[in-house]
Amino acid sequence: MTTPGHPSPAQVPPSRDRVYRSPMGITGGVLLLGIVLWLGIDALVQGDGRTPWLALASLILVVPGVAAFTLRPAVFADEDRLRIRNPFRVVALPWGQVASLRSGYSNEVLAKSGAKYQLWAIPVSLRARKKAARRSARAEAERSGRGGRGAGLGLGFGGLGGGGEIDGPARAETDKVMDDLRELLVTREKEESAQGDVAVRWAYEVIGPVVAGAVLLIILLVVG
Repeated sequence: MTTPGHPSPAQVPPSRDRVYRSPMGITGGVLLLGIVLWLGIDALVQGDGRTPWLALASLILVVPGVAAFTLRPAVFADEDRLRIRNPFRVVALPWGQVASLRSGYSNEVLAKSGAKYQLWAIPVSLRARKKAARRSARAEAERSGRGGRGAGLGLGFGGLGGGGEIDGPARAETDKVMDDLRELLVTREKEESAQGDVAVRWAYEVIGPVVAGAVLLIILLVVG
């Protein structure tokens, strides 16, 4: 029985995935694919002898490989699980199976079984971390400087030049994403709906064309 004005469980919409991808990876992948396709199609149309066949084998090998490492990676998170789509695997981890989320030179999720999975879609940028640290230090220095002058002169300089204020320490974007995922882990890991087994699926739709292209290219090179 439901109370008036409150939806029944069947009426409550399922939670939507939070999707995390690398904008730089996607941009680089699109540009690289454009160059590869331009050169490959030109060789197919204009090439002589074995050139079109070599171009075809190269396209079959390179295009899925480039797409796998640039366009494909993504991380999906909802209230029940974390799903990681890496170049050649898809891993689904209920929050109850996640031991920790770690950030070092790469962002990783550690399962309670001891297995470790890298988050390709959330790459670490040491440059972005250094930039965020400098911005945070500069804002702190500005706050300290304004506070000192205001206290010495008895003037309210705190309301001037507010553009340098930062709400909390500055963080690189990927570190903020990892913070969001850790918060979701803490709030959901003990929920009944967030329990289950880890599922790993190999992306044969990517592996198949890459292997086929590699085999065809090797045969063409060996036959001469």
